[in-house]
Amino acid sequence: MRSALRLATYLKPYRKWALLAPLLMLLEVAMDLTQPRLIQRIVDEGIAQGDMNLVLRTGLLMLGLAAIGALGGMSNGVAAEQVVQGAGADLREALFRKVQSLSFGNLDHLGTGPLVTRLTNDVTQTQEATMMMLRMAARSPFLMAGSLIMAILTSPQLTYLPLVLILVEVIVVMLVVRRATPLFTQMQTRLDALNEVMQENLAGVRLVKAFARADHEQERFGGANERLAWQAITAMRTSASMFPFMMITVNLGVVGVLWFGGVEVTRGTMQVGQIIAFVNYLLTTLFSLMMVSQLVIQFARAGASANRIAEVLDSEPWVQDRPDALRELTPRGRVAFEDVTFGYDGNGSEAVLRGISFVAEPGETVALLGTTGAGKSSLVHLIPRFYDVTEGRVTLDGVDVRDVSQETLRRHIGVALQEAVLFSGTIRDNIRYGRPEATDDEVVAAAKAAQAHDFIMGFPEGYDTILGQRGVNLSGGQKQRLAIARALLVKPAVLILDDSTSAVDVETEGKIQEALEEQMKHCTSLVIAQRVSTVLSADKILILDDGRIAAEGTHETLLKASPIYREICESQLGNGVNGHEQ
Repeated sequence: MRSALRLATYLKPYRKWALLAPLLMLLEVAMDLTQPRLIQRIVDEGIAQGDMNLVLRTGLLMLGLAAIGALGGMSNGVAAEQVVQGAGADLREALFRKVQSLSFGNLDHLGTGPLVTRLTNDVTQTQEATMMMLRMAARSPFLMAGSLIMAILTSPQLTYLPLVLILVEVIVVMLVVRRATPLFTQMQTRLDALNEVMQENLAGVRLVKAFARADHEQERFGGANERLAWQAITAMRTSASMFPFMMITVNLGVVGVLWFGGVEVTRGTMQVGQIIAFVNYLLTTLFSLMMVSQLVIQFARAGASANRIAEVLDSEPWVQDRPDALRELTPRGRVAFEDVTFGYDGNGSEAVLRGISFVAEPGETVALLGTTGAGKSSLVHLIPRFYDVTEGRVTLDGVDVRDVSQETLRRHIGVALQEAVLFSGTIRDNIRYGRPEATDDEVVAAAKAAQAHDFIMGFPEGYDTILGQRGVNLSGGQKQRLAIARALLVKPAVLILDDSTSAVDVETEGKIQEALEEQMKHCTSLVIAQRVSTVLSADKILILDDGRIAAEGTHETLLKASPIYREICESQLGNGVNGHEQ
């Protein structure tokens, strides 16, 4: 309920339309409610007395009132659509803004598949419920109440029949809704799982084909799809069981009216036209109640979606700016880790980094080596505050990074990750993604430093070449070079290269390193690499092992002092290790 009220705030900008829609529907309902009484008039006064003029006048009046009702109904649809589409667009935008504000930890917790479901299917469910509320919820209760009142006025003797039938139907609706609501919640969860499988396969379709695992992935998708289908069938079957029972109730009501009404007609206390009008009002009342029950089912389903949407909107970023955070900073680039411990769950019991302490002076290049899972990426992610430390602190020019606003901090940090993420658009726009105001000359200079200029100019459109989704028309090495160019264009005080040349050949990597040496003189660089050749000239090399710094020093000192580093070098460089040492 609280989630529904929370989402109702998105209707405020459209409140005029939201108020107008029920009024227009009320006009249609009023016109509909007059029809059975006019039919009664035709039967009891026109046909019974042979007054065809009365029959004609009343028939024309019925047509006129029906036209007015139709106009009200159509206008209601227009007003409701204004509200639904406007509020839905605002809600999707609010969700997207919230997702953009969340930290890496929040996104890890929520998951990509569930977020996609909430931005699409869950919002659609709330839109459908809002549409039903402005149309059916405005029509059905008014029509049900009006029909019941008109039935009582038409034949007080038979009033007990609709009252008893309504009570029975309300009990059934309550039982079905109580059972169906958790089923719809589970159905949305199964949809999350389906979207996760689909998202993984679309992102990794080349890998699937490379390993000929299409059959396996089809089985995974088929399993998730089947579980969703069965969950949907269970939920829909539960809600659908209500309607046959209600139809039985409606038919019993009609039989009851004809039976007991017929007795009254033979006694002379009722007329045939009254029976016809009463049956019409009874049917309208019960069918309106059926529509209300359908509304309740839809609201139950939308309620599950509203709770999931509210979970995202109510999420607080795990990494937040302090109230007095610095908004202005011109760092030289001194990075220091002071006894840092970090765990993704926010406590030290499952820490992936323990007791990390080192200093990277301005202009220095610090390389990080270690086995997979040693904590290299986790370490560099703490500098731009993708995550916050659990214990200790990370400083930039002596200032705790938690004392600097995230926007200010990240404006001075360039990041190029192993998995280069590109967006659809031109190559030029992708390079200056972090600095849209950069000139064309600056874009070209950054591309040349990243050894990307030559292959870019190989395209007919050059820097205006349109990239497909995620840069699909580029090789892995080309993507990485564009990512490096994008990081360099920011002119950062701190440059983070997280295995960003893994897809580049050794010769090109050497050229990139030579070109970057001039660029790196003006910033502090932290380089994660798998190749020893990448870090030979680093000012400092850190060897990470099981979340701790196992060794620290230059290439020469580590060869003498660190068995781990020596083993890495020998495995990659062979006899070249000693040669380089000399």
